Amino acid sequence: MGYKELGKEISFADLAVSKSLEHNRSLKMMNRINQVVKWRNVEALLREYYEVGTSKEGADAYPPLMLLKCMLLQKWFRIPSDPELENQINDRISFKKFLGLPLDKPSPDHSTFSRFRSRLSKEAMTKLNNEVLQGFEKKGLSINEGIPSGSSHVMCHEPTGHRAVGAHFAVCIQSTQ
Repeated sequence: MGYKELGKEISFADLAVSKSLEHNRSLKMMNRINQVVKWRNVEALLREYYEVGTSKEGADAYPPLMLLKCMLLQKWFRIPSDPELENQINDRISFKKFLGLPLDKPSPDHSTFSRFRSRLSKEAMTKLNNEVLQGFEKKGLSINEGIPSGSSHVMCHEPTGHRAVGAHFAVCIQSTQ
């Protein structure tokens, strides 16, 4: 067992949509998040707590950093369930790019998210979340989920669907300075 090799090569699907992605605000926001967080530090911390994929036996596992990023997307975008998270990843180019998942590859199954979450202690999740948030703080930014879209922030992404009757939510990166 090891980790699945994902995103190492450009697929035909990636190439076909590459021009249209130049003006994709959601993708720009996801790229900004990838720039401010030191994912290597997060991954090193994650490997201290998550041992799946380190054995030479069994099928290759999804990289734990990708699964953690899935959990972050679920929190930031208030995705109510693991099956819906799976659907959103399969549907949204910006999510796939953020995760390093080629467009022609499916999302991990919803049960993979559940197993990943159950294998990490609350202490581990707290430390991982703090590490991610430190990346934002060091750049003078914060990330908020569920902010009403009428608020003014440096960079926001508004989902196209409504989360609650009459409410429209946005995930925003805002300057703290």
